[in-house]
Amino acid sequence: MSEMTFEPLMVEPAGVPRGRAMVERADWAARAYAKYDIATVNRIVDAAAAALANRATEFARDAVAETGFGVVDHKTLKNIACSTGIVENYRGQDFVTPEIDEVNKIVAIPRPAGVILALTPSTNPVATVSFKIILALMTRNAIIISPHPMAKRVCVAAAKAMADAAVSAGAPDGIIQIVEDPSIPLINALMTDERTDVIVATGGSPVVRSAYRSGNPAFGVGPGNVPVLVDATADLAKTATRIIESKAFDNSILCTNESVVIAEEVIADKLLMAFAREGAYVLKDEERDAVRNIVFPDGHFNTKMVGKDASWIAEQAGIKVPVKTKVLVAPFDLAVPEEPLAHEKLCPVLGFIRVPTASRGIDIARAILRIAGAGHSAAIHSANPDLIMRFSAAVQVLRVSVNVGNSLGASGIQTNLPPTMTIGTGFAGRSSLGENLQPKHLVNYTRLAYNSDVREVMPSFAGLNPWTNPTGPVPSYPRASNDRIQDPVHAPIQREPISQDVAELRDEIRKLIVEELHALIKN
Repeated sequence: MSEMTFEPLMVEPAGVPRGRAMVERADWAARAYAKYDIATVNRIVDAAAAALANRATEFARDAVAETGFGVVDHKTLKNIACSTGIVENYRGQDFVTPEIDEVNKIVAIPRPAGVILALTPSTNPVATVSFKIILALMTRNAIIISPHPMAKRVCVAAAKAMADAAVSAGAPDGIIQIVEDPSIPLINALMTDERTDVIVATGGSPVVRSAYRSGNPAFGVGPGNVPVLVDATADLAKTATRIIESKAFDNSILCTNESVVIAEEVIADKLLMAFAREGAYVLKDEERDAVRNIVFPDGHFNTKMVGKDASWIAEQAGIKVPVKTKVLVAPFDLAVPEEPLAHEKLCPVLGFIRVPTASRGIDIARAILRIAGAGHSAAIHSANPDLIMRFSAAVQVLRVSVNVGNSLGASGIQTNLPPTMTIGTGFAGRSSLGENLQPKHLVNYTRLAYNSDVREVMPSFAGLNPWTNPTGPVPSYPRASNDRIQDPVHAPIQREPISQDVAELRDEIRKLIVEELHALIKN
């Protein structure tokens, strides 16, 4: 008798079974939800949004306590804007019912993406979670939230509140899920599962790179580094108010916050005085150097500074400023990569450069964006339409805020751009998304196209709808009697060979987690 041989059995890494189970549950929910009609979808969206908005202040307070970033009042505003505010903005828009174009004889049937994996940041945790959930529900998608480890407690609480409200309003069980204990194998399992239909990544460059390398469709965004041109025609009082309020908003934690003000020489001193009246403190040369050293030790941004008060940052630098100081203004001369103050600053430190002419200011803005922030956003304060047009055409960004603070201008809260917590940076920013993320980006359309010959008549499709409101209670997600998803036992199973791409992705995610751990240790 010949000796029998057996293939060795491998143990799946902790988290993989859980990830697969989450995607399976989401896929089940997505297929059920894709059959819902517009009235039912609207009811579910309203319920989920209200559940978040009703606890907006509580979640804002918890986010600041957990992360140490930002301002409670400002986070409350964002939480409301990204829940009921998003719903009202899209009120009346329909991403469910077929669209009929009788002239061109085309009927477009909405087709949801399916399962969305949303990666969310620590800087705007609850607002981003709510924003992505609302967009997913509007378009009849299931969503799995993978929160930043530094904000996981508040994100879990917010997502669960919205999930409970959605299910109570008739959504399928599992339509909203959230990763409670992130791990490298779990995130990898979610990102690479072929049932994950699209990844929406908001966060640092490593997060976005990992999403794009997952093998699944992904929307990622690049970093900001907003240049702001102020010319001689600007209303300086209004400009100062708008810039300082914007830079101070949530302690500059939005990626849309102003990075460097570029002022025409003829109005530069007056603008600095106007800044001071609005609560800014203009640093002297030696004070600027001290702040630069504390914010950018060894030339790299100090994560301890993220979302901290201006007065606290000044204290760390050994500088005495008024207690109510909102922003530290740091004048410098050269917009070059070697100057740390020309880089993105997620804290209330505002660079300031003088230029002899507005045309030279355009050149400096372009130089700032070559350092970082390509594709993101820029701002200009001016009454000269010719200059505004030249500036907007010259800077390599996809949104330019005019005579408004950029923090809430580029994000669509104080302008008529689509309100968003995810800023697409397009080709220049190495992003597949060139707009502010909107519901339309999470749905495709199957188009019925009739023969264009006028003799071929398209019949009436008015009133026809393939989606019907489910009757009776929605059944719970089916579970086996021995289901142990909440506390998985890693039973031996045959593991498929790991491809080179997946191995590289795991390394990328591992590097990302290591970066975060280093930041936590420094804190």
